[in-house]
Amino acid sequence: MFLKLTDADGLWSKVKNHVGVKVKHPVSPATRELRARINDPGVKKTSSVCPYCAVGCSTLVYSRDGRIIDIEGNPDSPINAGTLCPKGSAIYGMMNSPYRWTKVKYRRPYSEEWEELSLDEAMDMIADRIKKTRDENWEDADEEGRKLSRSMAVASVGGATIDNEENYLITKLFHTLGFVRITNQARI
Repeated sequence: MFLKLTDADGLWSKVKNHVGVKVKHPVSPATRELRARINDPGVKKTSSVCPYCAVGCSTLVYSRDGRIIDIEGNPDSPINAGTLCPKGSAIYGMMNSPYRWTKVKYRRPYSEEWEELSLDEAMDMIADRIKKTRDENWEDADEEGRKLSRSMAVASVGGATIDNEENYLITKLFHTLGFVRITNQARI
C-alpha cells in the first residue's frame, strides 16, 4: 500500500531508477568487458606456499615476464581452501615493495657504511664463520669421558617467515654439524 501511495508522487519511480531496476544495463559496456589480468596470454600460474607462519597455506602466484602480478589463496588446498590471513594477503606487497632489499647487505666491524656483497661471497663468509666457531668449541667428550661429539656455540632462532619444510631442513643441517638443540632449558 505504501509503495502505491508513494508512486503517485513519483517517489517509487525515483527509487527504482536509483537502484537500477528501470535501467536496461546499469553497468557500462566498458565495465562488462573487463577481465582479470591473470587470464591474459603469457601469464604463468605457479602453486607455492605462504612464507609466513608454519601452517603451510597454499598460494597461487601469477607472473608475467618473471614479475609477479598477483598472489591469491589456492582453492584446491585442503589447508586453507583458497583463503589467506591478513599476513598471507600481504605477500604481493612484500614481494613487490620498492623498499624490499634484494641484495646482500653487510656492514664490516667498526664500519658506518653498508656494502653490497654477492650471494656467493656472503654464503662463503657464513660457512667460514660457522666452521671456525664449530672447530673452536667442539666437545668430543664430557668430564667423565662420555662421548659427546657436539658444539654448543651456535644458536638458531626460528621465525614466522619460514615454513615447516625449511624448519625441518635447518634442524637437519644443525644436527649434521653437531649443534645441539636446546628446548625449555633441557638439552636434547
